[in-house]
Amino acid sequence: MSPCLRRSRRIALIVSFLLLVIMARQLSDFLGGYQRGIEVGVAGASADELLGVREAFRRYFHDSLDRPVPVAVVPQELEGQLHGLAADSAEAIEGARRSARSLAERLGGTYEFYVGLQACLDPLAVDEGAARLFVRSWAYIVGPPGEASGAGGSLEIPARLAEGLSAADVASALPATRRAGGLVSTLTGGLETRRSSVALATLNALSTLFFGILESQPGRRR
Repeated sequence: MSPCLRRSRRIALIVSFLLLVIMARQLSDFLGGYQRGIEVGVAGASADELLGVREAFRRYFHDSLDRPVPVAVVPQELEGQLHGLAADSAEAIEGARRSARSLAERLGGTYEFYVGLQACLDPLAVDEGAARLFVRSWAYIVGPPGEASGAGGSLEIPARLAEGLSAADVASALPATRRAGGLVSTLTGGLETRRSSVALATLNALSTLFFGILESQPGRRR
């Protein structure tokens, strides 16, 4: 190996080591700040949605940091925010992303995280017949590591209830109310609710956002 090549490799190793040291210090400061508490701005004022977001943040950071973390969720109203169900997942993600980014731009460093939420009726063509409709909740998070989205579980609308109706008409045809837990609660008989769906969507978004930065403690009971 030539002297020039050895020198180049030595310099590269030194630079890599310094970068690791800097990243470790930044990560330590990063986690130390979160241990003191987290404030989250959420687009909307639905109690189910706010509680779902809070539950997801508490669960994720408790498992990752191995200690309870105070979480404050602050509702924020947005003009032009999409209400009701989006037509599909693409529209839902875009709506949630627009809400989260708008809060981040408007409020700057007021909160550590900004969350946009949007549910949708997602039509999927799985055979040659009519498209099947699925209820799905999406969360979009803007925070220090970047941005990420996540979805709650999908729940199919029974074909007999959706027959002859457009996706836009299905939601209004089903007896669902916010107080009763929403459409998810209606379809599952209360076993799942809008709150649990939002919590799962937010948790999945957090998992993507912090992948490789925070890892849940192995073997921890969830």
